[in-house]
Amino acid sequence: MTATIDTSLPTVSAHIYPRGGLDVLSRTEVARLRDASAGGMHDLLRRCALAVLTSGSASDDPRAAQELYPDFEIEVLQQDRGVRIDLRHAPAMAFVDGEIIRGVAELLFAVVRDLAYTAIELTESRDLESSDGITDAVFGLLRNARILQPSDPNLVVCWGGHSINRDEYIYTKQVGYELGLRGLDICTGCGPGAMKGPMKGATIAHAKQRKRRMRYIGITEPGIIAAESPNPIVNHLVIMPDIEKRLEAFVRVGHGIIVFPGGVGTAEEILYLLGILLREENAHVPFPLILTGPTASAPYFEQIDRFLRLTLGEAATSRYEIIVGDCAAVAKRMAAGVRKVREHRIAQKDSFFFNWSMDIPLAFQRPFVPSHEAMAALDLHHGRKPHELAADLRRAFSGIVAGNVKEDGMRRIEQFGPFEIHGDADMMQSLDALLRAFVEQRRMKISGEYKPCYRVVA
Repeated sequence: MTATIDTSLPTVSAHIYPRGGLDVLSRTEVARLRDASAGGMHDLLRRCALAVLTSGSASDDPRAAQELYPDFEIEVLQQDRGVRIDLRHAPAMAFVDGEIIRGVAELLFAVVRDLAYTAIELTESRDLESSDGITDAVFGLLRNARILQPSDPNLVVCWGGHSINRDEYIYTKQVGYELGLRGLDICTGCGPGAMKGPMKGATIAHAKQRKRRMRYIGITEPGIIAAESPNPIVNHLVIMPDIEKRLEAFVRVGHGIIVFPGGVGTAEEILYLLGILLREENAHVPFPLILTGPTASAPYFEQIDRFLRLTLGEAATSRYEIIVGDCAAVAKRMAAGVRKVREHRIAQKDSFFFNWSMDIPLAFQRPFVPSHEAMAALDLHHGRKPHELAADLRRAFSGIVAGNVKEDGMRRIEQFGPFEIHGDADMMQSLDALLRAFVEQRRMKISGEYKPCYRVVA
C-alpha cells in the first residue's frame, strides 16, 4: 500500500492491495463496481466502504458520514496480478502513520467481495422467486464469504439494540465473557451497543482459554450498515442484500440466539424468529432462544412478553426463556441448548454449519419495501395463524426501522409524513405502548431528539 496524507483535512488517499479474504475479481465484476450509471454498484460501494472506514462511529444517522466526508471516493481496479483499491479523501481514523489499519482493510475487502458477488451471482444466476432458491442464495453468499465452517456447533447469535444504556452494555459484555469461557463464538449485527458488547466480553474469555480460532461474525445489509458501522472486533463481515436475507442468515448459521434489550429492530428480529419457530414444520427443531438483560431491564422484557402473548398467543412463550440478571445462567442454558442442537443435527444428518432443517416460508423471505401504502395495508388483526400475524408484525417494525435509520425510508417520511399502522384496537394499544416505551427509554436513536416516523391507528 502507498499513501499520501492530506494536511488540510483529516483524510488520507491510498492504494490498497488485498491480502487474502478477497478472491480475484473478473473484469465484469470490477466494471459493475466502477459503474455509476443505471444498474451500477458504485454508489452502494461508496456508502458501504465509508461505513467500514468510519468503524466505531457513535452516530446512527446514515447520512452523517457522507456529509463529513463529501469528497471521499473509492475505485476498484483490475490488474493482471489481482485487484487494487484506490481511496481518495478517506477518513484518517482508518489509518495509522499512513497505513490502513489491518482490521479495517479486511472489512473493506469484505465489502468489495460481497457487493461483487451480489451484483453478478445473486442477481443474474440465482432463483430468487422460490423459497428454496432464496435459501440457496443465502447459502451461496455465506459460503463465498467463508462464513460456513465444518466444525462443532458453537455459534451464538446475539441480538439487541445499538442504543442501550451503560448498565445494559456492561451486562452484554459479561454474558459474552461467560459464553467465551465455554468456547462459544459470537455472531451479531456487527454494530455498536448490544452488538459489540458480547464480542468484547468474549475476547477476554477466549484469551484466557487460549482459544486460537475465534469467530466474531457481523452480518449486516446495505440499508443499515451506514447507520450501524461495524464495530472494531468483527473479524468476519458479510453484507447480505436485504434485511430478509440477513435475518435468514442469522437463523441458518447460528446454533442459538440471545436477545438483549433493544428497540424496533430487536422487536423485528424476535417476531421474525418466533414466526418461524411457531410453524408446525419447525415444532421439533431445537433452537435455544433466551431473552436477557440486567435486573433493571426486567420491565422491558415483561412488556415484550405481554405484547407477544397478546399478539401470538400463549404458545409463543414455549419457544423462548427469559433470564434476568444472571450472566452465568444464560451461558449455561445456551451451552446446554447448543448441545441439543448438535444431537438433533446428528440424528437428522443435518450439517453443523448451515441449518437446512429449519423451514422458512416465502412470506418471511420476500423483501418488504416499506412504502406508506404497504405499511397501511398490513393485516394486524386477531384470528390469523400466529406465524402469519408474526410476518406482518415483523414488517411493521421493519418499516419503522427504515423510517428511523435507512436513507430511503427517511426520505419517504420527509416527503409524505409518518407511516400509518392499522389494526385491532387492543393490538394497536399494546403496540403503541411498546413503541412509546422505546422512545422514552431512548432506544430509537443514539443521540438527539427522536421524532416518530409512524402513527398507530386503531
